[in-house]
Amino acid sequence: MKLREYAEKNSICYRTAYRMAKAGSIRTKQLPTGTIVVLEEDDLKEDKPEHNVVYSRVSSSTNKPNLITQAERVSQFCNAKGWVVHEIIQECGSGLNDKRPKLQKLLKEGKATRIIVEYKDRLTRFGFEYLKTLFKGEIIIINEAVEDEQDLMQDFVSLVTSFCARLYGKGRTKRKTEELINSLTNKD
Repeated sequence: MKLREYAEKNSICYRTAYRMAKAGSIRTKQLPTGTIVVLEEDDLKEDKPEHNVVYSRVSSSTNKPNLITQAERVSQFCNAKGWVVHEIIQECGSGLNDKRPKLQKLLKEGKATRIIVEYKDRLTRFGFEYLKTLFKGEIIIINEAVEDEQDLMQDFVSLVTSFCARLYGKGRTKRKTEELINSLTNKD
């Protein structure tokens, strides 16, 4: 709105509004014609262009085919929502490992306005709420755990898998994890 309209709306004289604008207490800009316009809240917001990133991760390079299909499923979800996918990031590494260069680069750049993952653990096994709080954009999880018990069990299996991988090596980890899962499901 024009500075004169602002002055009338706020019941102050034009000269006072002009002084306030010069002092910087009112956000204004001057048009090429010389008209002074008061910027409203909507004008002050910087609209960041939408940048959607699909992030997929698998724990080891032996699961590379799953990495590709995971990225495709998430991309199809985005297309169904009408979101344009600007970037697809595929990474091999443990969900507990905080040294994943592609994820770190994504978070440091700050270009992304929305990160879309299939499961929460594809982004990180632990500390998800920290990421969600610190990331300026939106994190979308397609398949969230429905029950707290299911989520807790998944966290427990993730922990055991990670420690088994470090203790026994990658070859025996898969077998140990399957045995653990079988023993846990048989107790139900």
